[in-house]
Amino acid sequence: MRNVIYAINITLDGCCDHTKQVADDELLEHYTRLLREDAGVLVYGRKTYQLMVPYWPDVAKDPSSTKVDKEFGQAFDSLNKIVFSRSLASAEDKNTRIVRTNLRDEILKLKQEQGKNILVGGVDVPSQLMELGLVDECRFVVGPILAGEGRRLLEGASLRESLQLKLVESKIFKSGCVALRYLKQ
Repeated sequence: MRNVIYAINITLDGCCDHTKQVADDELLEHYTRLLREDAGVLVYGRKTYQLMVPYWPDVAKDPSSTKVDKEFGQAFDSLNKIVFSRSLASAEDKNTRIVRTNLRDEILKLKQEQGKNILVGGVDVPSQLMELGLVDECRFVVGPILAGEGRRLLEGASLRESLQLKLVESKIFKSGCVALRYLKQ
């Protein structure tokens, strides 16, 4: 059975707005490994999908891209993607399927399929999955930044009860970012 992994960058004060953070080469290498080793399918809402596509597929093909950017772009572009959206008319990416039906049912179906894990990103869809109790693992990279504003992790989510997590891995980057891997208990 596949696990649902929620992966995101956040600041020390819980901000997950991508404009408040910088992804350096070491961080991109971290996420490239995650995509290559653990991810079988990527799940996003419309907003996160449109931040990622066409940007990363274009980077993957651009000869002027750095090696690290290109490798992340290629790893990202190679994976199947599912976008939960009622408003997105079509997908720009050949590996993308738009789903307009029940999030819970679709994720439960994906979890039963063979293959690598389901990697979710963004805020809205992961928050809904947390409320439904369907996230098995959290991988947060905490940056040494106090943003003071911006979208917060699990903003608007209403958990039925506190979710107990167990820290199973941590890594400190040269930049001061800390990668934390938690499993649901």
